[in-house]
Amino acid sequence: MSTVGADATTTAEAIELLRSGTKFIDQTSFRVDVDLASQVTTLSHNDNVDKRAAATVSAFGRVTEIRMIDHEVYMKTELDLPGVGHEWMTLDPARVPSDFALGFAPGKNDPGGSARLINAIVTARADGSQIVGTIDLTRVGPGNGISFRPGPDGFPDGARSQTFRATLDADGRVVSFLIPAANGMPNASLRYSDFGAEVDVVRPQGAVAAPDALYPQLGLSG
Repeated sequence: MSTVGADATTTAEAIELLRSGTKFIDQTSFRVDVDLASQVTTLSHNDNVDKRAAATVSAFGRVTEIRMIDHEVYMKTELDLPGVGHEWMTLDPARVPSDFALGFAPGKNDPGGSARLINAIVTARADGSQIVGTIDLTRVGPGNGISFRPGPDGFPDGARSQTFRATLDADGRVVSFLIPAANGMPNASLRYSDFGAEVDVVRPQGAVAAPDALYPQLGLSG
């Protein structure tokens, strides 16, 4: 019992370091780089305090751009989505599926999806600036940033105990969260940088109202 208790305490302490290490998301501007098996990559600049954000998502060779200013959301995509064109569109944030919410509400504004990763951790321990452990990829769930989808036969058994390594900077902020490929699951990486840098977002000219067909398809391409 004492060993189990010690392991649980060690994990809880490491998870708390990670949660504390992502509080900057609601406190300062930052850059996020997400890479899922080099097939889906995201580069985002967010300033959630001043309500500015810009993201570029590359999925299987096609690029989608998103810009947010206050309560305005703009999007342009090269993906061939049924009923959707390739021009700049204005989106109604209230119609975006909740898992892929686009806005600046606390806890809903991290394009890296770090909270979902932290919530899926099974075991963890801190060693200086490094936090290592295992994560249950079946619990990560859908959302902006890193997500995993089951194959035709579901998730492989090993997906429930995938290894991960996170790094904190000298100020205790999470600067990387890496999940190596294993057990039939792809590698994934999440990196934060450029803390406090200015985020300048320009409203696109000539944006049209997004068609009804867009909203059910959001989040399905990556």
